[in-house]
Amino acid sequence: MAPRYRSYGANPAGRVIAVVADVMALIIGLWILLFLLGANRSNGFVRFVHDAATWLTGWAQGIFTFHQEWARVICDYGLAAVVYLFVGHAIANRMHRY
Repeated sequence: MAPRYRSYGANPAGRVIAVVADVMALIIGLWILLFLLGANRSNGFVRFVHDAATWLTGWAQGIFTFHQEWARVICDYGLAAVVYLFVGHAIANRMHRY
C-alpha cells in the first residue's frame, strides 16, 4: 500500500479553497507592494488591484491607527492577507481529512 502524502490533491474542493485563498492573499500582497513602490494610481491595472484589495480587506480597514499611511496599509492589508491564508489553508486541510 502506498503511503498517503499530505497534500490538497486528495480532495479537489480543498485544493480549490487553498488556491482561492492564495489568489486573494496575492492580490492583497500585490497592492501592498504597488503602494510601497508609489505606483501610479490612475493606471488601470493599479486601480484594479487597489479596488480588488480594498474590497477583500473591507473588514480589516481601520483596525490599526498609525499616523503614517504606509504603516496602516501594511498592517490592515497584511492582516487580511494572513487571515485569508491561515483560514483558507486550515479549511483545505480539514477537508483533506474527509
